[in-house]
Amino acid sequence: MTPTPSANLVLAATLTVQSLSAMALLTLPVVAPAVAQSLGISTAYVGLYIALAYAGAMTASLLSGGAVRRYGAIRGSQIGLLLSTAGVAACAIESPIAMGIGAVLIGLGYGPITPASSHLLAKTTPAHRMSLVFSIKQTGVPLGGVLAGLIVPGLADRIGWQLAFLMVAAACLLCTLLIQPLCSTLDADKDRKQRLSFGNGLKGPLRLVFSQRSLTVLAAVSFFFSITQQSLTTYLVTFLHEDLGVGLIVAGFTLAIAQAAGVVGRLLWGYVSDRFLGSANMLAALAILIAICSIATALLQFIDSPVMVIVVLSLFGSSAVGWNGVYLAEVARQAPEGQASVATGGTLSMTFLGVVVGPPLFGVIATVFGNYSLAYASLVIPAGLCLWLLLRNRAAFTK
Repeated sequence: MTPTPSANLVLAATLTVQSLSAMALLTLPVVAPAVAQSLGISTAYVGLYIALAYAGAMTASLLSGGAVRRYGAIRGSQIGLLLSTAGVAACAIESPIAMGIGAVLIGLGYGPITPASSHLLAKTTPAHRMSLVFSIKQTGVPLGGVLAGLIVPGLADRIGWQLAFLMVAAACLLCTLLIQPLCSTLDADKDRKQRLSFGNGLKGPLRLVFSQRSLTVLAAVSFFFSITQQSLTTYLVTFLHEDLGVGLIVAGFTLAIAQAAGVVGRLLWGYVSDRFLGSANMLAALAILIAICSIATALLQFIDSPVMVIVVLSLFGSSAVGWNGVYLAEVARQAPEGQASVATGGTLSMTFLGVVVGPPLFGVIATVFGNYSLAYASLVIPAGLCLWLLLRNRAAFTK
């Protein structure tokens, strides 16, 4: 009889899957100037890539709750990784159409990853450690950004961006194979009787989210937070390269630092939320920090100090990238028993909708004003709306 994997092994597996899927998503944005030059298009079009990817992720996240219950969380993760593999490989083709298809495939692969991991962790994590454990797992997202920022630009410089993309695709495929032994035990709770319907699969999670005020507020907050997070990570390399005159490799390294700060932030905010503030107050504090950092980032063009750039962007990364673990733990806490993956999929659809809307709008603002600094300053608006929602609905989180 195969022994049941330990909680630490489950956490390590979900963290690895999350990291590689996030790396796949950010592989193109971290070398956007080089790709845009090859295709003869504006770097602002990276916002369209992100919109297509997250449109796929939004759809997949809604469908993934039922799929995870029917086929198992590990199998759902493997399907996500395979779609990411195909998507990154498609993006290696020097064609805007192929890259658009690749973006959708990467998004469809990214969508099931978090609901699947929430299903696994909600079963094994004590209530008093939920924010911290979910934050540890969610460090996979900025960790994927760190890997993309450190590895992909350097590879692209040495062997070309297309071969670099194929190496990322190979890493996703390898991870798919490595987690196969976990299927027999971790997917033992799958329910073959779970019915899958495209219409109900899309409506069911949303119906659950909008029937409970706390989940509705969390979904709305995640919509605005995701605008700030993805705008920061999608355009940071381009902002540093075009507005501040930083080289691509150094800009990619700076993105890695900001993402690493997001890793630290997710751990720190999860601990502070569990021990001191609670989720609503923690998220409100992060909204304030994001608003301050968005203004500070816009002012970097007037400050000739590499140290200040690192400090501001590290704080920005710790907050704009660091909120997810607290949010996802609270979703799992507020969800009806056994419905963590469904509730997560429903709220994540709103998270992803923010990404679909945010980066293209950010790109439009940057294009209209001729620089990315004012576009970063505009992120004070979604941060302020997050703060207002959390303060107005604090009583909804008493469960």
